[in-house]
Amino acid sequence: MGHWLVIDLEATTDDGGWPVTDMEIIEIGASLVTREGREVDHFQRFVKPRRRPQLTPFCRQLTHIDQASVDTAASFAEVWAQFERWLGHHRQQLQAWVSWGDYDRLQLLQEWQHHQLDSLLAQVPHINLKQRFAKARHLQRPTGLNSALQLAGLQFTGQQHRALEDARNTARLLPLSLPASGA
Repeated sequence: MGHWLVIDLEATTDDGGWPVTDMEIIEIGASLVTREGREVDHFQRFVKPRRRPQLTPFCRQLTHIDQASVDTAASFAEVWAQFERWLGHHRQQLQAWVSWGDYDRLQLLQEWQHHQLDSLLAQVPHINLKQRFAKARHLQRPTGLNSALQLAGLQFTGQQHRALEDARNTARLLPLSLPASGA
């Protein structure tokens, strides 16, 4: 029986909505789950941004991440090395990695390229659960995570816009979004 890795990222931003190319990851959350969405293991770390180390008031308010958390965090390269070691223990059972929308995949690709890193995830299929959920529910267009949970009769658990909580809530929608056969 395989596992799915649900990843959510938090990144630097402001209320003007920076382009993705200007954003840097400040938190990585990952929940390794069964097809039924039951958590097997998890990973969470803060990341110290390099290009814009000072979080904007909007970013702090949105994510509830304080400046001290990122100031004392390791660099992306160091945190990603920790993540890869953690992921290595689960690589054999990994069916795919999942995110709510395509932002997380694109942000990781940008960071890997910027830091010249290779990743185990690059060889694992990615599932955009936002699209899968919309298709499974016959929605006209994809919806946000909180709205999707409400459509499924679920309430968001934890603090929104925190990486691990968002990943865990996304995982709750996995069984409702995958075909009965698996991926």
